[in-house]
Amino acid sequence: MHKRLLATVLIFALLLVPAAVFGAPAFDVEAGAALLMEFSTGQVLFEKNADLPLPPASITKLMTLLLAFEALEAGRVSWEDQVLISEKAWRMEGSKMYIGVNTRVMFGDLVTGVSVVSGNDASVAVAEHLAGSEEAFVRLMNEKAGELGLTRTRFHNSHGLPAPGHEMSARDMAVLARYLIMNHPKILEIESQRELTHNNIRQANRNPLLGRYPGADGLKTGWTNEAGYCLVGTAEQEGVRMISVVLRTESDQARLKASSELLNHGFRDFRLVVAAKPGDTVGEAEVRGGREVTTALTVGEEVPVVVPAGRQGDLELVVTEKRVLEAPVAAGREVGRLEVRLDGEVLATATAVTAEEVERANVLVRFFRGLVRLITSIFTRAGR
Repeated sequence: MHKRLLATVLIFALLLVPAAVFGAPAFDVEAGAALLMEFSTGQVLFEKNADLPLPPASITKLMTLLLAFEALEAGRVSWEDQVLISEKAWRMEGSKMYIGVNTRVMFGDLVTGVSVVSGNDASVAVAEHLAGSEEAFVRLMNEKAGELGLTRTRFHNSHGLPAPGHEMSARDMAVLARYLIMNHPKILEIESQRELTHNNIRQANRNPLLGRYPGADGLKTGWTNEAGYCLVGTAEQEGVRMISVVLRTESDQARLKASSELLNHGFRDFRLVVAAKPGDTVGEAEVRGGREVTTALTVGEEVPVVVPAGRQGDLELVVTEKRVLEAPVAAGREVGRLEVRLDGEVLATATAVTAEEVERANVLVRFFRGLVRLITSIFTRAGR
């Protein structure tokens, strides 16, 4: 009787103890899959079913936009090119820019239509103009996905309407979004436009983060019955940019909530810091035959990392794959690999280089050092 009473009291006591005593509950969002990435480093700060291939809906258009920007950069097309609109493009269902069949629309306007109102008709028009047919354009999409290492991605169209086997993972979406922003930052100018008017039809940007989340300026929404509500979002605050991905949420409100929570988690709970910079000593390497027997190691460029808030002082710098050098040694010579670790996890890597030159020692110094090594070796063997 007393044992049962004691057990009951203990259970109630445990229920009353604040969760903080045992550590805060793990962060999570209401989404079928999600991922949070810091833009400058590419570090993943949160993931949930991130490698699960899922229907991407209009997130597909990130690849359509990337190929459009690459064609513009290469000079194969210009913003002012007049694109003849095919019947196939005109007949597209779902979200539309409302381009007219057999009319001509500037290529730049089509890119804006893909970006701002997620026009399926504009996506097909872009694809046909760049590759001759949507089918040929889809082959280019898949080739580019392979180049970028998007291993959980397969495209069957340029717009994202349901098709068997048409899928992407949250991780692939984040990698694609980062690549697009990094190489073609103009995309953010277009994606952050709040509305688009074409053919006297005015439509609002479909991204729910714009105007609601501080610093939000992109990137792409998606929705089908099969995919649910999806969003690749991005925002910049105090010089730090985050990329969020949420897939298979239940409503536009749920999509906004999950995306906002992810971005808040990134900006509130993490810090972007420089783990090492040129001139910092990150280790040392042995130099044989030099005036000095060791030389300090540094890095050739800054090594930024993202760490949980308050953990900056817990970073560990470890030089691996370190080589023994033979004098003379020039400054800036590659010696090994610097690993920036936190709790044993490698957050970033960089090339470790010599901080200064080391001249070759004179003959007398080398002779005595060799003699010391010989004597030491003899006594070591004798001691065994």
